[in-house]
Amino acid sequence: MSVDKTDARKAAFARRAKAHAEGRDADAQARLRDWLAPYRGKPLSGFLAIQTEIDPLPVMTEMANHGPVCVPITGKIGTPLRFARWSPDREMIEGKFGTRSPAVLDWVVPEVLIVPLVAFDAMGNRLGYGGGFYDRTLEQLRAERSTLAVGFAYEAQRAESLPLEPTDQPLDAIVTETRTYRFDPVPPRG
Repeated sequence: MSVDKTDARKAAFARRAKAHAEGRDADAQARLRDWLAPYRGKPLSGFLAIQTEIDPLPVMTEMANHGPVCVPITGKIGTPLRFARWSPDREMIEGKFGTRSPAVLDWVVPEVLIVPLVAFDAMGNRLGYGGGFYDRTLEQLRAERSTLAVGFAYEAQRAESLPLEPTDQPLDAIVTETRTYRFDPVPPRG
């Protein structure tokens, strides 16, 4: 399975880099803003884009006017993410894996998560970076209460199929620059 996922990631990174160079973030941000509109005021987790990831920052900035926004903080391998309050004026420091973290960690439990990804399929499955952080986190959050997860990506990151494991957590929606995929309710794992 790990070889399949490695090959899938390599192909997806190449597609994502090409799409990123074309600069279609604004169209995707408008779609993401529309998808998030019914959830204004609910605790929201975004992410600060690294490398060629699509950038949700303008949407996060707008959502911070309506309710708490947080970003993921990566802990030890094998543990779920934690989330620290973020705002456009909050001091940030370097985090793990090229990420940035708030200098002061004010913990928030999100109800809606904007999830980065390497690849996705039309069934709501995502391929991440390989640490399983979001899978563990979504499993934990969903066991505690209703939690929505929207993947944010370029359409070029779509794959016909992905190598999946029973622990992979599906998404409720995926937003790209060309369309919004909705999966209500979350597809069951077989």
